[in-house]
Amino acid sequence: MEAIAKGQDRILLVMATGTGKTYTAFQIAYRLWKSKTKKRILFLADRNSLVDQTRRGDFKHFKDKMTVIKNRQVDKSYEIYLAIYQGLTGSEDEKNIFKQFSQDFFDLIIIDECHRGSAREDSSWRDVLSYFSKATQIGLTATPKESETASNSEYFGGPIYTYSLKQGIDDGFLAPYRVIRVGLNIDLEGYRPEKGKTDIDGNEIEDRIYTRKDFDRNIIIIERTDIVAYKVSEFQ
Repeated sequence: MEAIAKGQDRILLVMATGTGKTYTAFQIAYRLWKSKTKKRILFLADRNSLVDQTRRGDFKHFKDKMTVIKNRQVDKSYEIYLAIYQGLTGSEDEKNIFKQFSQDFFDLIIIDECHRGSAREDSSWRDVLSYFSKATQIGLTATPKESETASNSEYFGGPIYTYSLKQGIDDGFLAPYRVIRVGLNIDLEGYRPEKGKTDIDGNEIEDRIYTRKDFDRNIIIIERTDIVAYKVSEFQ
């Protein structure tokens, strides 16, 4: 709030998963909206599940002032908008429906999980942010991205607030954890089914070597699953 009051228009918040990024975003958005400092707000995510969770959860207090942009239909009568960037953009110009809004339509844009799309300069997400460049833009992430091709800090600047995983554990909001590595011969050497071996439905299993990337995806080996579950339970 202080940064916005001072005129900062690119803001990055780094908060560990489970420490309330969306709740924090709502508190900021609601106060700015209620005071009429920011009249139209866009919450931008990259998955429908995140938008639905936000609409039903922390943002539900916006009630009938809020809408979800979907089916590429634009209604400019609302004040709070939730959208996935894939629903605003497309390879063809007519699918770039964000351009149906004027460039100064939104006063505030909140970018959830901003390390995914907006970190890359050549992304569709960045096209949306660049179009609404006059808006205050707040990036939220637990894992800021810094590489040769993608950078959160280059766009937003350094984080003005960081709440780490260690802080979350120390403060009692997150459960402590222990990393457990379970190595089995079958994981290290791979698995090749005996000739004619069938699955639980009676279908013959393809004769090839299955590796760790196949286990629990393309093939489930009951004995292996039982051993892993037993080993993990020993540490709980």
